[in-house]
Amino acid sequence: MTKPDRAAAVFDDLAAECDQLDAILAALEPDVWERLSAASGWTIADVVLHLAQTDEAVVASVAGDMSSPTGASVDTVMDDLVAGERGAPGDKVLERWRTSYKAALGALRGCPPGERLQWVASTLSAPALATTRIAEHWAHALDITEPLGLGYPDTDRLRHVAWLGHRTLPYAFAVAGEQGGPVRCELTGPSGEVWRFGDADAPSVITGTAGEFCRVGAQRLAAKDSSLTTEGPYGAAALRVLRNYAA
Repeated sequence: MTKPDRAAAVFDDLAAECDQLDAILAALEPDVWERLSAASGWTIADVVLHLAQTDEAVVASVAGDMSSPTGASVDTVMDDLVAGERGAPGDKVLERWRTSYKAALGALRGCPPGERLQWVASTLSAPALATTRIAEHWAHALDITEPLGLGYPDTDRLRHVAWLGHRTLPYAFAVAGEQGGPVRCELTGPSGEVWRFGDADAPSVITGTAGEFCRVGAQRLAAKDSSLTTEGPYGAAALRVLRNYAA
């Protein structure tokens, strides 16, 4: 697959992830929006508002209007943004998010190849930023659906999330203040295909299902509670520091 084809696949998968969540949100009764989500301190409406705000930030980034956060942590900034705009009814929050994710997709698809976009404290290509948006929409979809007892089946779109978790392991080690080293991952996707990331001769390895790997990286599952296995000098540490996000 060529680079343009890979980029298009990432954008298409982001669209599919948003559409899957959209279908679930569209069926919610008005009172459900004020129920607590699995995201600490946030209602379901708050989670969707956060997704809308961050999709709007994607559009701003593409337009060159985003600056790096300073001082407060990313989590604090996100909490403050939600607190400052919460209160709209669910149907209005859903409408805002629909508008924002479609605008974000259009902006990312229109980026020239090789262009770098400001995001949090670093710069990313448009496909890489789309990958982070898949990871965030997927994780927050779990925050919404699990407390409601709704199904949100894993799909092969998790390959993007797993790639992101592996790709950012050096960053995760650095944030945790731990020494890391080469780690490969051998993960079984929802369709049964084995996904391999990293050098085949890396001395450390994480093995198991992609769904659990991605949930650990999203802090939706504790590594000790997963069935993932590790080998080598850095495998266990890599699983402990794994993250699919920047904060």
